[in-house]
Amino acid sequence: MSTPERNVVAVGADGSDVAKSAVVYAAQLAASRGASLEIIHALDFAPYGFGGPYTDAGGVYEWVEEGGRAILADALDVANAAAPDLEVHTELAIGSSSQWLVELSEKVRYIVIGASGAGAAATALLLGNTAVSVTTHAKCPVFVVRGDDRDSGPIVVGVDGSATSKAAIAAAFEEASFRNAPLIAVHVWSDLGPGVLEDPRAADLLPKSIEEEEHAVLAESLAGYQEQYPDVVVERKVYIDNPRARLLEWSKSAQLVAVGSRGRGGFRG
Repeated sequence: MSTPERNVVAVGADGSDVAKSAVVYAAQLAASRGASLEIIHALDFAPYGFGGPYTDAGGVYEWVEEGGRAILADALDVANAAAPDLEVHTELAIGSSSQWLVELSEKVRYIVIGASGAGAAATALLLGNTAVSVTTHAKCPVFVVRGDDRDSGPIVVGVDGSATSKAAIAAAFEEASFRNAPLIAVHVWSDLGPGVLEDPRAADLLPKSIEEEEHAVLAESLAGYQEQYPDVVVERKVYIDNPRARLLEWSKSAQLVAVGSRGRGGFRG
């Protein structure tokens, strides 16, 4: 994992209620870490016909840009209300929000995103396309925030043994201690193909030693943190399954999900 260049928390804003909840959380997180906050809104012109025949490209650009600046202004008000003394910057970017957030992840301490946003279809369930893409490729810990103002339930952290995953674990323990919440450490792994995973006998077909190794990966990843945060109650979960499916399942009951980027057994995109 690359070392952050700045003590900054970055959050994506798209005007949705879920994104506003993410901005509130990001502002509070930045304030508690002595960091500044950077709010990003990306102008993605693909849905408006750019790249193909379009007769009024300039007019569309001005209209979309005006809307983007309004979204940033509203997000800035939300952040200032959540953390009045916080240093906050806004940025209007061109391109996909997931691309910008992934690029920023090499330079900032944390990324915060809503579980789904204005562009997510209802069939996307709990994670929109941006959340899936960012959690898959980010180079820093990512916090995925639900939009229902949930202040109960566990903190869930994805564990795969990678360096980025370890940073997410550290952040998750700190958040669980701060929120007085239990922590669920989830290690989902499989070196099996999708067809094999669907077979209910898959777990029985694997040598016991492999299962023990995966439990060891989780134990080693958590080593030291429970001593550092004795107030945090930790529950360990190891699954042979599709990682994204388990993340979606746990996010239904979690108040917050913390993940690192894709690793050996992490939450793959």
